[in-house]
Amino acid sequence: MATQIHPTAIVEDGAELDDGVTVGAYAYIGSRVKIGKGTDVMHHATVDGATTMAEDNEVHPYAYVGGKTHDLKYRGGVHGLKIGSKNVFREFTTVHCATNEDSNTIMGDHNLILSYSHIAHECIVGNHLVMSSHSALGGHVVVGNHVNIGWGTGLHQFCRIGDYAMAGAASKIVQDVPPYMIADGNPAVVRTTNKIGLERAGFSPEDVALVRRLFKTFYKEGLNRRQAADKLRAEADLGNPIVQTLLTFAESSERGLS
Repeated sequence: MATQIHPTAIVEDGAELDDGVTVGAYAYIGSRVKIGKGTDVMHHATVDGATTMAEDNEVHPYAYVGGKTHDLKYRGGVHGLKIGSKNVFREFTTVHCATNEDSNTIMGDHNLILSYSHIAHECIVGNHLVMSSHSALGGHVVVGNHVNIGWGTGLHQFCRIGDYAMAGAASKIVQDVPPYMIADGNPAVVRTTNKIGLERAGFSPEDVALVRRLFKTFYKEGLNRRQAADKLRAEADLGNPIVQTLLTFAESSERGLS
C-alpha cells in the first residue's frame, strides 16, 4: 500500500515515512520523524521532534506527539521519543520528548491514550496501558504493563505504577502503586486488589487469592514495607512470579508505596 499524504499536509525534508503511512489534511510531520508502515496521522495532528514510531499507530486530530519537553533544565540538543506499535493517541493528547540530549521518552505497544491526556519527558510506558481522558504523567514516571489510569488522574514525577495496577479516577498519585493493586484518593492510597482486572486478564482464582494475601500482608497487618517483605520471603513461594514481581517492585521503591 502506498503512502498517502494530503496536499495540505506539511512533511518536512528528512522525515521518513514507510509504505502505507497516511497523513491527513493540515497535519505536520517534523524533519527528524520516522514513522512505520500502516500508521495514520489524521488531519491537524502533529508528529515532531526526534520521534520514532513503529507500525499501525493512530494519531488523532489535534494530538501533538513529539513536543518539546516542559522541563526547564532543557539545554538544547536532540531530544528523543520512541513509540512502539498499535498505539492510539486520541484528540488533543500530548507526548513530550526527553529533556537531555541522546535520551528518550519511551512507549511500548497497544497503549490507548484518551483525549487531553499528557505523557511528559523521560516517561517509560509499557504495553496495554489504558489512560483515560484528562490524565497526566509527570516527568520520569514509569508505567508497567496492563495498567489502567482513570479519568483526571495525575502521577507525580518519578512515581511508578506496577503491572496490572489501577489508579482510580481523579486521584493524585504521589508514591508508587504496586502491581495488582488499586489506588484511589487525594493523595491516593492502595484500597484493594485489582480483582476484576486480574480476572479479565486471565489470572486463575488461585492467583487472584494469592494477590489478596499479598495485599493483606502489606496493607492490613500493621507492618512497614521492610517487615512485610521479610515476612513474604520467609513464608511465600519465592519462585511464584506474582510474589517475585511484587517483592522486586516494593524493595526497589524510592518514593515509598501508596
